[in-house]
Amino acid sequence: MENKNIIQTETESRLNAIIETAIDGIITIDMKGIIETINPAAAKLFGFSKEEAIGRNVNILMPEPDHSAHDSYLENYQRTGVRKIIGIGREVKGKKKDGTIFPLLLSVSEVKLKDRIIYTGLIHDITELKEAENAYKKLNTELEERVQKRTAELFDAIKKLEETNKKQKQAEVEVRKALEKEKELNDLKSKFVTIASHEFRTPLSSILFSTSLIGKYAESGEKEKIDKNILRIKSAVNTLTGILNDFLSLSKLEEGIISNSPVSFDLPSLGEEIKEEMHPVLKESQNIMYKHTGSEVVNLDKAILKNILINLISNAIKYSEKGTIQFESIAKGKNITFTVKDQGIGIPEEDMPFLFSRFFRANNAGNIQGTGLGLNIVKRYVELLKGTINVESEIGKGTKFIIDIPNQS
Repeated sequence: MENKNIIQTETESRLNAIIETAIDGIITIDMKGIIETINPAAAKLFGFSKEEAIGRNVNILMPEPDHSAHDSYLENYQRTGVRKIIGIGREVKGKKKDGTIFPLLLSVSEVKLKDRIIYTGLIHDITELKEAENAYKKLNTELEERVQKRTAELFDAIKKLEETNKKQKQAEVEVRKALEKEKELNDLKSKFVTIASHEFRTPLSSILFSTSLIGKYAESGEKEKIDKNILRIKSAVNTLTGILNDFLSLSKLEEGIISNSPVSFDLPSLGEEIKEEMHPVLKESQNIMYKHTGSEVVNLDKAILKNILINLISNAIKYSEKGTIQFESIAKGKNITFTVKDQGIGIPEEDMPFLFSRFFRANNAGNIQGTGLGLNIVKRYVELLKGTINVESEIGKGTKFIIDIPNQS
C-alpha cells in the first residue's frame, strides 16, 4: 500500500509539473463554472494572478455574448448531454483582465472523478496567426488595386489609339503590355489566394488536433505523448513562419526594396553557423557535412547569401528522407562556388525548364508541403549578387545545386 501511495504521489507531482510548465494555458472548473486551477501560462495570457482567478466564474475570461451565456451552456450540457464545445475544439474569443479581446483555440475535456465532475480547458493563443492572416488579406487587396491600376492604364492606351493613327503601333504595344501585366497580376492573385489558404489550413489543423490530444493526455499524465504533440505544434508554427517568409521575400523583391550590400566576412564561419542552425530540423536519418576550400574572407551581401543557402538546404532536408546533405564553398580568385547536394527524390527531367518559376512544384513533390516560391526567390537573390545557379538531378538519387557568385572585394 505504501509503494502504491508513493507511485501515486510521484505521478501527481509529474502531472503537476507538466501542467505548470506547459506552453499553453490549462484551466479547470467545477460543474458551476468556478475556476479551481489555472496554470502560469493561462494566468499570464489573461493577465490575472492565480489568486485573482481561482474561485471566480470562468466567464470573467470571456467577452459578450459568451460572458452572460456561459452558465446556461453548462446547465444545458449537464441537462441534455448535447455537446457544443466540450470535447469539440474550436476557435473562440478571450478577454484579458485589462479588457483586451483576443482569438484563441479552445479544447474542453470532461473529467469524471470519484465523487464529482470537472472540466479542463486547453487554451492556445492564435493572435500572431490571425495577424499573419490579416497581412495576407491586405496583400491580396493591394494586388487587386494593382490589377485595377493596370486596367486603367489599358483604357488610357486604347484612348490614345483612338486619338491618333500616327501612334497606332506604339499604342498597340502599350495595350499588349498592359494586357499581359493584367493577366500576370490576376494569375498571381489567384495562385496566391489558393496556395496561402491551402498551406495555412494544414498546419492550423495540426495545431488544433494536437492541442486537443494534449488535453486528453494531461488527464492521464502521459508526458511522452504530450511532448510529442508539443513538438508537432512547434513544427506547424515553423511551417507557417516559412510560408509567411516566402511571401514577404517575394513582396520585397517585387517592390525592389532589397539591394545588394556587400561586406567583408569569414565564409567558413558563416557556413558552420548555417550548419548549426539547420541541425535541429534534420530528420533522424539525416546529417549535414560542410567543407570549405580556398580564401576564407570574402566580400558579399551576407544576409542575402545566408538566405540563399538556408533555402537550398531546407529543400534538401524536405525532399530527402535519409543520407548526407553535402554543403560546400570554394573561394578561388574572383569567383566563389557553392554547392548543396542531397540524396533525395530528384527532379523529373521534364520539370527542369520550369524549376525556378513562381508557384511551380515538380510532379513528384506529392504531399510534401511548399509554396513553390523558394527556388524562384533563390534565383532572384543569386541574380542580385550577379551570380548564376545551375541544377543537376537524377530521379531517386538526388539533386545538386551549383551557384557561382563573383567576389565583390
